[in-house]
Amino acid sequence: MMNLMTGLLGLGGHLGGWRHKDAWSDNVMNLDHAIETAQMAERGLFDLLFMADGNAVRQMDKPALFAANSPSDRPAVFEPITLLTAVAQYTKHIGLLCTATTTYDEPYSLARRFASLDHLSKGRACWNIVTTSYPDDSLNFSRTEHMAKDHRYERAIEFIEVAKGLWDSWAEDAFIQDRATGRFLDPTRVRVLNHMGKHFQVKGPLNVARMPQGYPVLFTAGQSEDGRELAAKHADCIFAVTNTKKAGQAFYADLKGRLAKYGRAPDSLRIMPGCAVYVGRTASEAEELYDELQSLIAPELGVPYLSKLCETDMSKYPLDGPMPDLPTSVLGIASFRNTIVEMAKRDKLTVRQTYERILPSMGHVTMKGSVSQVCDEIEDWYTSKACDGFNINTPVMPRSLNDFVELVIPELQRRGLFRKAYEGRTLRERMGLPVPANPYFDKTSLAAE
Repeated sequence: MMNLMTGLLGLGGHLGGWRHKDAWSDNVMNLDHAIETAQMAERGLFDLLFMADGNAVRQMDKPALFAANSPSDRPAVFEPITLLTAVAQYTKHIGLLCTATTTYDEPYSLARRFASLDHLSKGRACWNIVTTSYPDDSLNFSRTEHMAKDHRYERAIEFIEVAKGLWDSWAEDAFIQDRATGRFLDPTRVRVLNHMGKHFQVKGPLNVARMPQGYPVLFTAGQSEDGRELAAKHADCIFAVTNTKKAGQAFYADLKGRLAKYGRAPDSLRIMPGCAVYVGRTASEAEELYDELQSLIAPELGVPYLSKLCETDMSKYPLDGPMPDLPTSVLGIASFRNTIVEMAKRDKLTVRQTYERILPSMGHVTMKGSVSQVCDEIEDWYTSKACDGFNINTPVMPRSLNDFVELVIPELQRRGLFRKAYEGRTLRERMGLPVPANPYFDKTSLAAE
């Protein structure tokens, strides 16, 4: 079965989505919207909710984007673990995924937060591992400049290994709570980490019991060589920036082909490209929504947003001239830039045509049409091994998510592509992902002897 996830932010995924007549109003720090989104997605049997995050107020040097609040900027949002902990109390099954950086955090603090979320949600925590793409985040952490990419990945690898070591601090049966003997815990079922590395010195053990999932489900997003190796070694799922099926198939084959050297099976890593869905009861209804949203984007906003994704000032190029060739190496996220440049070159797009093409999907694939048309395309990608599922971008909230749940999910179920009920005790079990064994303790407890 394919996996599906969607975002938790109520603004909608299109740059003009929050302005649409069917969109929510009052989108700043609105817990009720987050709860309604979560419950709607759970009604649709989605695997995951995703809360992206960063550690700076972005685009203040780009007045048009800053004033319009493009969807990925989030100038006023809840701290993700805090929000997901609240949402967990109003849901029962759906996974709770958020971003946390290895560059501007500490392994002990992060491991404790995610372990707490996993217990509070009864096994639904999921960590999106990032090394931070936005350079100005560094200025909020007593740094004068952003850490170089190779150093960020080196630190990330050690960070993840420390976090896993901390999550392995306790055996599952360590807390015996034996009233008769007065032994609350078994001292032989805990391990001190004593990690001494290049970037971290962490004694441990973690002061949280073994998690229901062992580890949270681990997501990564890097598309570079370093990013792909990090995913192949550690990730359970990876975001993909692939806006054509052919690109998706190539990325899928490459990532799956890297797993064997780490002793992993192909199904142990799920590949989840972003996908903006414009669906209607008829194709014309979907087209109408698409056109309404596109009409809300003027060049004075489209060009800065294209500049942001390409990390290049596009205003210096003619609006109706060809997209320029751009270097493939950037300080932030290179995958969007490279995908956009390849698309513009392939289809001979102008600057204007490029931003008009990417705004509906934020650089990902766009699927638009009737229920059968959208499901045909979803099925084609999935069965052609271009993905294991999708991160569904909902252009207008709550309309787009509700339409997906009411229209698309039943058709995917009819085709045998998607579940008809949640199964399993934890998120890992529901997604069919392996549950990490604790390498330091067997299953035998003294209490059971």
